[in-house]
Amino acid sequence: MTKPHDFETLRTMVASGEIDTVLVCFVDMQGRLMGKRFHAVNFVETSFKETHCCNYLLATDLEMATPSGYASTGWQSGYGDYVMAPDLTTIRPLPWLEGTAMVLCDVLDHHTHEPIPHSPRAILKKQIKRLEAHGLEAKMATELEFFLFTKTLDEIRKDDFRNLEPISGYNQDYHIFQTTKEEGVMRPIRNHLFAAGLPIENTKGEAEAGQEELNIRYSPALDCADYHSIAKHAIKEIAWQHGHAATFLPKWHKDRVGSSSHVHQSLWKNGEAAFFDKSQPHGMSKLMGHYMAGLIKYAPDYVYFLAPYVNSYKRFAKGTFAPTKTVWSVDNRTAGFRLCGENTKGVRVECRIGGSDLNPYLAQAAMLAAGIKGIEDVLALPPATTGDVYVDAQAADIPQTLRAATITLRNSAFLREAMGDDVVNHYTRAAEWEQEEFDRVVTDWEIARGFERA
Repeated sequence: MTKPHDFETLRTMVASGEIDTVLVCFVDMQGRLMGKRFHAVNFVETSFKETHCCNYLLATDLEMATPSGYASTGWQSGYGDYVMAPDLTTIRPLPWLEGTAMVLCDVLDHHTHEPIPHSPRAILKKQIKRLEAHGLEAKMATELEFFLFTKTLDEIRKDDFRNLEPISGYNQDYHIFQTTKEEGVMRPIRNHLFAAGLPIENTKGEAEAGQEELNIRYSPALDCADYHSIAKHAIKEIAWQHGHAATFLPKWHKDRVGSSSHVHQSLWKNGEAAFFDKSQPHGMSKLMGHYMAGLIKYAPDYVYFLAPYVNSYKRFAKGTFAPTKTVWSVDNRTAGFRLCGENTKGVRVECRIGGSDLNPYLAQAAMLAAGIKGIEDVLALPPATTGDVYVDAQAADIPQTLRAATITLRNSAFLREAMGDDVVNHYTRAAEWEQEEFDRVVTDWEIARGFERA
């Protein structure tokens, strides 16, 4: 695995002509890379200190619209600038783009140079700092699920997203022969990301035709979110380069299973696994119990950060390996939270609620905040659920719609305390806007159902 470059290495590579372009990026509310392409000489001479962007980029939607209702910016204040401050520890080559390196930025106030509170990277950093006050470090890993299609994005768009044809014709879960046929795309994804300094573990076929999964080794929480964002971006670019489309839409067809992004998490103290205690049931320390109790108790509050769009909630369906209940179980894929690594130093909790469309910084920050609350309040972990959790009438439901998740987000005293009123209000407005935009649309389903028969 190539290590991220330090600044002097980049300067040397620029001088030799090996690198001529530097992507200077930050992660927006939707988890996308936004920024500029710098001539590498300009970057190493001056722009490595800072550059600027319009502040609407942290108050927009998937369509790059400029919704009203945000306190941080808007037409009333003229949409000014933010500072993009490169984090020079994140410089890395992008082997799938010739002569190109990239760096991730923190987003700062143009006047004070203080972090923008609702910037996803800042939100996660705040929770990491809170955890450090307890002498703890979070290590996390995300699974990226996505679909590959035979056509390109442009071809699919010109066909109005109809007649979508996955790259394979049948369920390819762990299927070596079928995934061999997809190695023209998947092998470059693994190798290019590994060469870019991401600790790639493996790829595999997932439980639907054309569905893939990329797994990245666990790492400190901020690194994990950085890796996830870079990998998601790279998968789309590399698939495009090879004449195919990749989508992270959680539910692209009503009869197909959805795509998730499971998040594995554990806490460490002084280099030791703080979740492990061999004297306790399942090898779970009391600290782990409190942390998991917080995850479960406050799951309805933060589910928006795991499922941020109308489509996200179409994935929550019985019998699809997508959870519908906020309970935990031991190595049971029907539960919202799964205990993995029972009775080993690798014991951890996997949150299975999040969809493939989540922003990893926001999702991880929300779960850390819930876990910290569980630790601080010494919450008791309910007993594990067994059997088919889908039919457990006693288990609490995950909010089933974006509208319901918006209500729990808006009214969450816990998140307002952990993240701040400004942050919660900002993302509540994002959720409201997404619902408002959907509510204006007349869908194909409505027309086909009622055009003649209504």
